Amino acid sequence: MRRTAATLVIAGVLSSLASAGDWPSFRGPDHDNTSDAKELPLKWGPDNNIRWKTSLPGPGNSSPIVVNGHVYLTCAEDKGRQRHLLCYDREDGSLQWKQTVEYDRVADTHKTNPYAGSSPVSDGKHVVVWHGSAGMHCYDLAGNLLWSRDLGQFDHIWGYGSSPIIYDDLVIQLCGPGERTQLVALDLKTGETVWEKPEPGGSASSEGRYVGTWSTPLIVDVEGEDQLLCSMHTRVIACNPRTGEELWHVDGVSSDRGDLVYTSPMVSGNIAVVLAGFGGPAMAFRMGGSGDVTEENRLWHDGEERHPQRIGTGVIIDGNLFMANADNPGSIECIDIATGESRWKVRRTSDGPHWGSMVFADGRLYVTGQNGITRVLAPNPDEYETLAENDLGEQSNSTPAISNGEIFLRTWEHMYCVSDEK
Repeated sequence: MRRTAATLVIAGVLSSLASAGDWPSFRGPDHDNTSDAKELPLKWGPDNNIRWKTSLPGPGNSSPIVVNGHVYLTCAEDKGRQRHLLCYDREDGSLQWKQTVEYDRVADTHKTNPYAGSSPVSDGKHVVVWHGSAGMHCYDLAGNLLWSRDLGQFDHIWGYGSSPIIYDDLVIQLCGPGERTQLVALDLKTGETVWEKPEPGGSASSEGRYVGTWSTPLIVDVEGEDQLLCSMHTRVIACNPRTGEELWHVDGVSSDRGDLVYTSPMVSGNIAVVLAGFGGPAMAFRMGGSGDVTEENRLWHDGEERHPQRIGTGVIIDGNLFMANADNPGSIECIDIATGESRWKVRRTSDGPHWGSMVFADGRLYVTGQNGITRVLAPNPDEYETLAENDLGEQSNSTPAISNGEIFLRTWEHMYCVSDEK
């Protein structure tokens, strides 16, 4: 790993306090794919309601974050030998600065997952990015490097995709998949390791099986206590976020097709829903307890039927999970989280597979398919209801970021700011 100097296009003093309405991390401010934003655009296209667009130096599946009037995004070039963190002005899309990390080898990945799979995170003072085997790097909002850490080599035939989260003075990362899988917490100010938690059996080289988790962990409230919830390749674990101590776990992710998870846990009240990948199981459980709580906490588990491929994460609204799947052609469904029963399911062949996560804002659901179509839906548990179909005509595997009445969309070619024309 070798770091290059930052490209500073505009040097300015940036606020060190996160603003209300920001989208500071993958899956939003509360890691639940929701936003309080109002008056969002319903319809757009290449020549309609596009406030600005800017060309990107390379493709990627990461998603933008929006903090203090700026948009941050990762990209990669030269088969991952150059991995960038980019900062744009949210008003006009102009590049403010670029930080590049050079990596001297071509790591394993898949053509559907270029070398920019992890989204940045910010607390309004720091911006942190994990470039997989090219390390974790922390900058201030002006693009100055604060620290870098080499967390090890993580090679997998399908690349990397988990994003960091910030909890108080810690940055927490699920490192993997690869020869090992582990949760790591670093001091946000110094980059020093606070704790590490390896996951048993987390090697992607397990003979005869597909093994890996690309899930992004989240902080949940369990009986008034903050806990770190994360989907591993065979189970879901809850840890003390300050120490890494495992508190409890639920089994049920593994299947005869492999031990694979791409989605993050989805939480409503004290119930969590977890969906495995590659046609694997789905389950819901109550959170809390001690040790193995599979038998006492699991509400339902569906491992018999081969489910759709699931990569992006869904949204729970009023006890119903709305989920866009990555099967081809893409399907969208509504599931009752109390029973696991399907309320409805439709195929949207024009969208292609859905790799990005669904988001909920302004009373609507937004999800972008691989073909570049962002579908806007009503959160109706009784029937499928499309409100708009917005086609940018460019491939995208990313999740929309919502901030102050605007939608920020990343394709493999451009970053877009979508805003109602006044």
